[in-house]
Amino acid sequence: MVHISRICLRKYGNFVDNLRLYVRGGGGGMGLPRLGGQGGNGGDVWVVAAKNMTLKKIKDKYPQKRFVGGSGGNSSVRALKGEKGADMEVLAPVGIAVTTDSGRILGDLNEEGDRVLVAKGGSGGSLHSAFEPTKGQAKHIRLDLKLIADLGLVGFPNAGKSSLLTALSNATPQIASYAFTTLRPEIGKVMYPDYKQISVADLPGLIEGAYMNKGMGHKFLKHVERTKQLLFVVDVCGFQLASKTPFRSAFEAVQLLTKELELYKEEVASKPALLVVNKMDLPDAEDKLAELKEQLNNPEEFSDLLPGDMIPKNYLTFRHVVPVSAMTGLGIDHLKSCIRQSLDEEDALESRDVLQEKLQALRLRSQ
Repeated sequence: MVHISRICLRKYGNFVDNLRLYVRGGGGGMGLPRLGGQGGNGGDVWVVAAKNMTLKKIKDKYPQKRFVGGSGGNSSVRALKGEKGADMEVLAPVGIAVTTDSGRILGDLNEEGDRVLVAKGGSGGSLHSAFEPTKGQAKHIRLDLKLIADLGLVGFPNAGKSSLLTALSNATPQIASYAFTTLRPEIGKVMYPDYKQISVADLPGLIEGAYMNKGMGHKFLKHVERTKQLLFVVDVCGFQLASKTPFRSAFEAVQLLTKELELYKEEVASKPALLVVNKMDLPDAEDKLAELKEQLNNPEEFSDLLPGDMIPKNYLTFRHVVPVSAMTGLGIDHLKSCIRQSLDEEDALESRDVLQEKLQALRLRSQ
């Protein structure tokens, strides 16, 4: 029996792929005219790439999203040269583009330890400034995760992800009836009649234990982080990776995929997600689909089908569950519509949040 506190349905959309911050360099310290003393410069504000950071962690830890450098020390009889103000470091994930509000690129964080100066501290008062200090730079900046695609296909080997990408887009990935066909992301573009394009990445096949770096492991999971939404793909009839590994039903596959993402980084598993139930051309597919839908609607009632270590902390609520056959083309047009709707909804929410932030900033300034 699974303890009830472990079972809850998670609403989609907690993933953060961009963030707007207010940054201000520290003000300079006062000079000392009668002795020619110079005030210390204000502290600078830097964005620094750090391990195991996410934009959501920044948002949760600093709800005001304000980062200010330390003030420079005043010149005094004891210390004619005032101390420099403390620098402020904003720790951010790797794979971030740092821009101004207007879109001017300030720098990129491509590797751990990369640093971008975003607000310079003011100068200390000196002879050249009549011993008056200057204020630090102040601006709004944006941190944007450099996405490889709008959607990432997530599924176990042989779920039909490569065939699905071919059916959806102009990509021509390698397709074969053996595991690990995909060794690197294959990007396809889904085209719409109004010329809208949506990028879809077929990511290297996930296996059980990927979070421990088995198989493609962390290479796969790092790619997953850099997509806006997830497109889970499962074989309606279930799968078995090898003769020595257990058979997994479609429901078990969904929960195991969720668990692997969750164990790697919980925020990744909270991205908006759609579920594609593939291979609907197979015998008994309709019956198996009906069974899967019932299980997904009441996952806690079927948790005893799962080994204890396969049960996710939170069961996913998919925006759409779409049955398709990548082989025959069944359901592909409907899937394209669902993908477009999901991404458009997310863009609308994002635009609303940005507008609210700007209005809040204007209110604070007018107080």
